[in-house]
Amino acid sequence: MADRLKWVVAVLLLGGGIYGFYHYERYSLLLRVLGLLVVGGVALGVALTTEAGRRALTFFHEAQLEVRKVVWPTGRETVQTTLVVMAMVTLLAVFLWMVDALLLWGVKLFTGQGG
Repeated sequence: MADRLKWVVAVLLLGGGIYGFYHYERYSLLLRVLGLLVVGGVALGVALTTEAGRRALTFFHEAQLEVRKVVWPTGRETVQTTLVVMAMVTLLAVFLWMVDALLLWGVKLFTGQGG
């Protein structure tokens, strides 16, 4: 029950911040944006104290640890892979263009429009 109350508080804070942003349009945009960011941060803080919020934080922490384990390609490997992909795309484009031209010729021959 406490988690539901926290979610309601977080949503109300966020809704109030958005309402305030538009309601006080006569004030500086900078102040309104800063106020919205502060209220959004407080709402996020409240949401993160719930069970779902703690699970989300744990998930993002574990994802960050997994990203650190990734072996990223070197610059040379990246360039080589990019060139291979570009060459294959070009070859496939030429092949498909030739198939299209052949099919167009066949359709024209079949319909009696070309020779």
